[in-house]
Amino acid sequence: MFAVSFYDADPDAGPEHFQRLVETYPRHRAYLDEFATGGDVLMIGTFGDPAAQGSMAIFRSRDAAERFIAGDPFVTEGLVYRTRIQDWDPLVFSQS
Repeated sequence: MFAVSFYDADPDAGPEHFQRLVETYPRHRAYLDEFATGGDVLMIGTFGDPAAQGSMAIFRSRDAAERFIAGDPFVTEGLVYRTRIQDWDPLVFSQS
């Protein structure tokens, strides 16, 4: 079982919010890079325009997703409108 985290963008955020995201991104990226060395995050990415559509990540466990969210500068600095985690049990197909 994996866990998928979602970061929802604030639909009412203005240009100042986007500027804060830009300023915080280097800390978020450094945190992500360090967290990824443990192998608990499998994939992460944005939906279209991340400031408007948000992002998601796939983790090896719910615990890993919770730990990541708890320390992510985007979250700790109040830049994420809403976070959620869903358990995910994927079907995996081999490529032949």
